[in-house]
Amino acid sequence: MALQLNHLSFQSHKLPSFSPPPMASVRSPTFFMASTLRSGSKFWEVENLKKPYSPLQEVHVQVTHSMPPQKIEIFKSMESWAEQNVLVHLKPVEKCWQPQDFLPDPVSDGFHEQVKELRERAKELPDDYFVVLVGDMITEEALPTYQTMLNTLDGVRDETGASPTSWAIWTRAWTAEENRHGDLLNKYLYLSGRVDMRQIEKTIQYLIGSGISQEQFSANTQDDVLYVFENSSQEHKPNRPDDPRTENSPYLGFIYTSFQERATFISHGNTARLAKDHGDMKLAQICGTIAADEKRHETAYTKIVEKLFEIDPDGTVLAFEDMMRKKISMPAHLMYDGRDDNLFDHFSAVAQRLGVYTAKDYADILEFLVGRWNVEKLTGLSGDGRKAQEYVCRLAPRIRRLEERAQGRAKEAPVIPFSWIFDREVRL
Repeated sequence: MALQLNHLSFQSHKLPSFSPPPMASVRSPTFFMASTLRSGSKFWEVENLKKPYSPLQEVHVQVTHSMPPQKIEIFKSMESWAEQNVLVHLKPVEKCWQPQDFLPDPVSDGFHEQVKELRERAKELPDDYFVVLVGDMITEEALPTYQTMLNTLDGVRDETGASPTSWAIWTRAWTAEENRHGDLLNKYLYLSGRVDMRQIEKTIQYLIGSGISQEQFSANTQDDVLYVFENSSQEHKPNRPDDPRTENSPYLGFIYTSFQERATFISHGNTARLAKDHGDMKLAQICGTIAADEKRHETAYTKIVEKLFEIDPDGTVLAFEDMMRKKISMPAHLMYDGRDDNLFDHFSAVAQRLGVYTAKDYADILEFLVGRWNVEKLTGLSGDGRKAQEYVCRLAPRIRRLEERAQGRAKEAPVIPFSWIFDREVRL
C-alpha cells in the first residue's frame, strides 16, 4: 500500500455539494488499494495508474461499532414509536407517483410527438443547467450505496434483508420511494437529446462501484474548514488522522440524513425554479415533485433525531457537534467519469454559481435544524454537552461570516468541458 498526502490549493470558487462552504479544495490523505499496484511498484508510479473500476479513494483510519450497548438498546426500545411516528411518512405504493406519469407514453399514438415536444422545450435550457441536473440525477442513481450505508448503522440495520422491524421496513421502503427519483430524471435526460448518456452511465457505474467510506461524512473536520478560511495562505491544513467518523452510529447517521434530505429538497426545488424560468413547466413539475418527496423524508429523519434529543439530550447534542465538526458532505463525493478527477467539485461549483445549492444554504440548513430540535433550549446537559450546544448554536453565523470574507477574495472561475454534455464548456 502507498500513502500520499496531497497539498491544499486555495480555490475560492469551489463548493462541494451539500457540504460546508470551503473556499478551498482540501483533499484528505489518499489511500491506494494494494490490489491496484503491480508487484514492485514504486510510490511515484501510483499517480499514473489506470482506473478500470473506480476512482482513487480518499479514506481515513476508521473506528467502527463504538456505540455502547445501552445506546443500542435505545433504538430497540424505539421500535413501536418508529412504527407509529416514522412509517407514517411513507406512502402506499398504489398512491405514489411513478416516473411514467411525467413522461411520454410509449404505447400511445402520439408518443413521437410528445418526445419532439419534450426535446423542443429542452433546447431552451442552457448547458450549465444540464450539468447540475445530470449531477443531481447521478447522485440519486447511486441509491444502492445509500441503502448500504443505512444498513451499517448499529441497532437499526436490516439484519436479514427482509427484517420485519420498523427500522428495516423504513429503510427498504424509503429506498423504494427514492428509486423513482433517479429513474425519472434519467429517462427525461435520455429523451432530451442534450446529454451524453454513455458518459453519464459510466459516471453512475463508477460512483456505485466506489461505495461509500466513512470519510464521505467527515472528509475534513469543520474546525479544519474554518482554519482554511482564516489561514488561506498556508500550504497545509492541520492533519487529524484520528478524528472520529460515523462509527456505525445511528445518532450520526440520522443527523446526516436529516441534513442531506433537506439539502436535496432545496436543490431539487431550485432546479424546478430554474426550469420554470426557462419555460419548461413539465421539467419544473418533475423536479418539484421529487423535492416534495425529499421534504417528506426530511420530516421523518428529523423526527427521529427530535426523539433522540428527548430520550438522550446529552448524547444527541454531542453527536450533532461531532457531525458538524466533521462537516456534512454528499456521498457523491467520489463522482468520476473516467476523465475528470475533480468532477464532483466542478459540478458543485456550477450548482453554487446557479444558486441550486450554495454556501448560504448549508448555513441555513444548520440553523434550521438547531431551531427544529430546540438545541438552544436544552437543559440538564453535562459540561461537554453544554460546550457542544454552544458550538452548534454559534456555527451557522460563523460560517456565513467566513464565506462572505472568502467570496470577497474570490477569483474569476475558469471555464472547463464536461463530458456529460459532449465536452461543451461551462464556467464554474
